[in-house]
Amino acid sequence: MNKLAPTAVIIAASLWGIDGIILRPFLYNLPVSLVVFVESTIITIILTPLFYKQIPVIKNLNKRDLLAFAGVAFFGGALGTMAITKALFFVNFVNLSIVVLIQKLQPVFAISLAAIFLKEKLSKKFYIWAGLSIGGAYLLTFGTKFPNLETGDTTAEAAFYALIAALSFAASTVLSKRALRNVSFQLGTYTRFLVSAVIMLVIVISFGQIGHIEDITFEQLMIFLLIALTTGGLALFLYYYGLKRIDASTATICELAFPFTAVILEYLVHDNILDIVQWIGAAILLYSIVRVTKISTRKNLKKSVPL
Repeated sequence: MNKLAPTAVIIAASLWGIDGIILRPFLYNLPVSLVVFVESTIITIILTPLFYKQIPVIKNLNKRDLLAFAGVAFFGGALGTMAITKALFFVNFVNLSIVVLIQKLQPVFAISLAAIFLKEKLSKKFYIWAGLSIGGAYLLTFGTKFPNLETGDTTAEAAFYALIAALSFAASTVLSKRALRNVSFQLGTYTRFLVSAVIMLVIVISFGQIGHIEDITFEQLMIFLLIALTTGGLALFLYYYGLKRIDASTATICELAFPFTAVILEYLVHDNILDIVQWIGAAILLYSIVRVTKISTRKNLKKSVPL
């Protein structure tokens, strides 16, 4: 296994944190499904000149491969992205407490799904460090306090959509591992965005939101392009590069870099100062991720049972 693989996943997850705090707030006035559609479509258009000659490869994939990509596009590209965007919209990108808390459940969901569907065998040490990483992420977010649920009338809705996002991204992680089995990570990235764009086109047309494209300002178009080149397309390239070389369980722990980055940016952008307990939580989270990646590197776990 390439030792850079876990690092690639961590960088990708960090970029997603930047996306949520810095870039996506500029798109607040647009329908959520339209945001995801435009994002996926722009990335697909940018990548098509590089991969159009490989489209026959996609057509020749077996049914299980195609179903895996369809699942990734639906859960990760459509449902999960819409849900997390909606959750962030509900808390107005300011108080992320409940959203980030629910996201901590993603590793639990993903590891469970990986064990069931990918037959990944995990050591006791893995579970210990995985548990510590989730605990560290909680301390980083909330310190010794209970989550603040007094964010207004939309807190329950934010929690609901964050839960859907956590479940969807967990399923997407597991399905992505299966989808990448017979294709390169580059082609896998393109296929994911291509199928997501098609799914989202159906959704925006069904909900009559396609006409809202006229509401996109020039500034927002530049934000979409920036997302496509950094936190969208580039991030998924890095993520699939790493996921191709590590097990799904390790990847989902590395993805905790997303809430870590989000909380740090909350401090830098919104001046939400971290206390000593939160910094201890950050240290636990980072060290646990390092330990998890070392376990995966040493054992180089293999998955051989297909879906």
